[in-house]
Amino acid sequence: MATLTAVNHRPVRIPVSEIVRYVALAGLGILFVLPFIWMVSTSLKETGQAYRFPPEFIPQPLTIKNYESLWGGPIPFDRFYLNTVIVVIMAEIGTLTSCTFVAYSFARLKWWGREVWFVVLLATMMLPFQVVMIPVYIIFRTLGWLDTLLPLFIPTFFGNPFYIFLMRQFFMGIPRDLEDAARVDGAGSFRILWQIFVPLSKPVLLTVAMFTFVGHWNDFLGPLLYLSSVDNMTISVGLAMFQGRGGANWPALMAAATLATVPILVMFTLFQRYFVKGIVLTGMKG
Repeated sequence: MATLTAVNHRPVRIPVSEIVRYVALAGLGILFVLPFIWMVSTSLKETGQAYRFPPEFIPQPLTIKNYESLWGGPIPFDRFYLNTVIVVIMAEIGTLTSCTFVAYSFARLKWWGREVWFVVLLATMMLPFQVVMIPVYIIFRTLGWLDTLLPLFIPTFFGNPFYIFLMRQFFMGIPRDLEDAARVDGAGSFRILWQIFVPLSKPVLLTVAMFTFVGHWNDFLGPLLYLSSVDNMTISVGLAMFQGRGGANWPALMAAATLATVPILVMFTLFQRYFVKGIVLTGMKG
């Protein structure tokens, strides 16, 4: 009777260099995550627990009163949150709308001076905000928009050079055969943009949306310049105000910082796949 011979399985050998690499990456990852863990941990502590040494990463007991104090306290953090959400939503609408139209024009439409104006557009990226800060402030003061949220999102409806560049490069990578077939069927430029380019451009659109979200959520200089009343402040300025008034209360300050950080983490977690894809595909043609 035939006997079955056991199959010899060779042990998998992992190079030492690869083990060292993963250990180093894991160590760096823990090192970068520690400040966030400490922030969340401190936000769940009593005031006295925050100053204990060695620090407790798992506080005993846990408390959420620091989060409760943000609503109804002397500093209207709930109002800061609402103002920031309004600014971010309007900025997303303005940026995606304006940049999509302008990028499509630079990528697909033929008009006189297109390449020259594209170079001019890129040249504006060299201008730091500090150069135009005073003229822009004077314009908003003349319009009577100071101490309102309008200066924080109205400029987004006029495009952003960097986002236009990203979207233009992505649009140029879309095959022209799709556009030509649509024009043969009688579709105009707007219909082609809406029904062909936009559905195919989800990675770059989400990338621009994420950049816009983070930029306006964390914007500090704009609100500091244009806003003066407490009820109109955003989260970034509110955190600085919170630290100035109650800097000694670290648990409450860390609770506010945690609430300000969580939306960004959630957005990157949900859309990081599209974010990486948008960055990789942008610039493959152009």
